[in-house]
Amino acid sequence: MNKGGSVLGIAGLALGVSVIGWAHVSMGGDLRTFAQAEAVAVVFGGTLAALLVSFPGRALRGSIAAIVDLVRRRPMALEALVPAFINYARKARRQGLMAVEHEIEKAPDGFLQRALSLSVSGLSAQVVREALDIDARVCAERDEERVQVLEAAAGYAPTLGIVGAVLGLMKVMQQFSAADGMGLGIAAAFVATIYGVGAANLIFLPLATRIRGRARHDALRRELIIEGGLALRDGASPGVVEERLAGYLSLKQERVAASEVA
Repeated sequence: MNKGGSVLGIAGLALGVSVIGWAHVSMGGDLRTFAQAEAVAVVFGGTLAALLVSFPGRALRGSIAAIVDLVRRRPMALEALVPAFINYARKARRQGLMAVEHEIEKAPDGFLQRALSLSVSGLSAQVVREALDIDARVCAERDEERVQVLEAAAGYAPTLGIVGAVLGLMKVMQQFSAADGMGLGIAAAFVATIYGVGAANLIFLPLATRIRGRARHDALRRELIIEGGLALRDGASPGVVEERLAGYLSLKQERVAASEVA
């Protein structure tokens, strides 16, 4: 379980909600103002309805699975893959390429299993690369679709918050003669807007960013696996395998450094 990322994510959400609540109270507001089931229904129910219209059920289920995956699965470290391929190459040198076949079921990753299976299949290097490239593109497109669902939700939620605010103002205007309660009614009307903007910027967009970051890591991992599988298929020595894969670790370090600078 990816506990570190989950704790930070929950802490970030709690911090954002707490800051908004503190600002509201410090300006003389009452937290009970936010307790409006209608506003929650309009923003989140309306966003769900818009997503159902925009995307097939498969995409919505995939996005939910990606969110759960962020919590439950720790991504396979690239640093662990290089020694694994070196061991595969060493075994192939000593016992033949077919000896790697016994390691397929032990591989902790489905794409890795696919690459190992193709590398010992006897197919040409071009066929192996094309097959793995297609699988990698399908995975990348799937990941991007999941991100698009959350980004779409981030676009719908604030708009539906405005809809909720308009509905609240309509209710206030219907009771225009009761001047004493107009101020409170107008304030309550904008709660839906806060829910919409808050959900977009504290939930949907951050989740989309996290899933896209995971997708970039997974894409780099698949590239490394493809190169490692081809090296095995070519009968490369353990040293050559290490040299061919070392560049991916350098690329990962460069991406991490760039994200830290940004």
